[in-house]
Amino acid sequence: MDITFFLNGNPVSLTDVSPTTTLLDWLREERRLTGTKEGCNEGDCGACTVMVTEGNISQALNGCILFLPQVNGKHVTTVEGLAAPDGALHPAQTAMIDHHGSQCGFCTPGFVVSMATAHLNGSTDHDTQLAGNLCRCTGYAPIIRAAEAITDQPVPDHLLFLAKNTEAPQPLQTPALDDPVVQPHSADALAAWYAANPDATLIAGATDVGLWVTKQFRDLGKVAFLSKCADLRGITQTADEIRIGAMTTLTELETAIAPHHPSFAAMIRRYASVQVRNAATIGGNIANGSPIGDGPPALIALGATLHLRHGEARRSLALEDFFIDYGKQDRAPGEFVEAITFPKQPDTLRCYKLSKRFDQDISAVCGCLSITREGDRISAARLAYGGMAGIPKRASTAEAALIGKPFTEATMRAAMAAMAQDFQPLSDMRASAEYRLKTAQNMLLRYLHEAQGSATNVLEVAP
Repeated sequence: MDITFFLNGNPVSLTDVSPTTTLLDWLREERRLTGTKEGCNEGDCGACTVMVTEGNISQALNGCILFLPQVNGKHVTTVEGLAAPDGALHPAQTAMIDHHGSQCGFCTPGFVVSMATAHLNGSTDHDTQLAGNLCRCTGYAPIIRAAEAITDQPVPDHLLFLAKNTEAPQPLQTPALDDPVVQPHSADALAAWYAANPDATLIAGATDVGLWVTKQFRDLGKVAFLSKCADLRGITQTADEIRIGAMTTLTELETAIAPHHPSFAAMIRRYASVQVRNAATIGGNIANGSPIGDGPPALIALGATLHLRHGEARRSLALEDFFIDYGKQDRAPGEFVEAITFPKQPDTLRCYKLSKRFDQDISAVCGCLSITREGDRISAARLAYGGMAGIPKRASTAEAALIGKPFTEATMRAAMAAMAQDFQPLSDMRASAEYRLKTAQNMLLRYLHEAQGSATNVLEVAP
């Protein structure tokens, strides 16, 4: 596969490159840019963080699970490219020195790139911006002080003009149906190719598929990179409906959904890290069929419809019906997720993510509850959970116990008892079966108390 991009301001052209070569490996092995480190090699530690610019948008991404075709036509800035052409350090580099933000130094380049990207974007929520960068010896206080110290400093000129240096748009080309590696520019081109190559792997953000290569050492065979399919990306609204393109990233979804369902947006904020959310797509989050994916429970609670495409044929089904059993979805070979829609509705959704760490952790239980009332009685209820079964699943027995009943603690406790008929969760390293069921039940009480104005968020409750 042929790829062109900019690296630290300089054009790069690669011919016949292996499509599943990660940016991290290429930087270190081919260009000897060893400031970008390999720590976990799965997108958790942030030592491999690079800045990727496309158009006027610069984002921090994990180089270890970013395949080279994903930076095609973009601008990559590594820690070596943060300093000015005259050698003057970036303010983030100077601040880390001044505030003693580095001891062993292994994690430091990743922190600095995340910090510089946030500084470029004017983001000052430092705990969020740096949550995807782990440090084992310095301690986070001096690193946060360094981030705070550069808040009001100007962005270096050479970084302000990254967007002007990116490559001109490439001509649209329809991939040949017998090409083993493609990067289609539209959903139509993807549909035609995938129908002809139903055994291929689709790569959206690679936050899941990347680990198939870096951890499982799998040969992916035929692959299609979807990042150029602009018509699969974005969120549109009508008077009655919100439509989310499958290639919409979690970062984009968080921003767009916040005015409608802020609890959903708050949960997305806890989905992995900034680097992962900048790459991960909602379509991939659904299509991989994980029973602990955080996106599906919220969308199921909103009554979402999934839109699938195979060639020219399209079909739609309730999102909850897409998940059949563990590792099994209602998706035919050569069929892909095109979009998700859900009706506009009053905000009765509350999303509760239970995990051992607040940031960058997989849910033990994810409960998304939407309860509608008419007067003092419950008229409708959708209770969707992840981590409670082999698939994301509604608590239908508990829902039935709520409908028509008064919105009281007694009603909630009756529904909590009924929920034992809905789920028989498993015990694993994240939680025991008993703990999962009890906490899933308790989310109903939390919903009630929150609706009554009580403080229920552990980040807000004070002694």
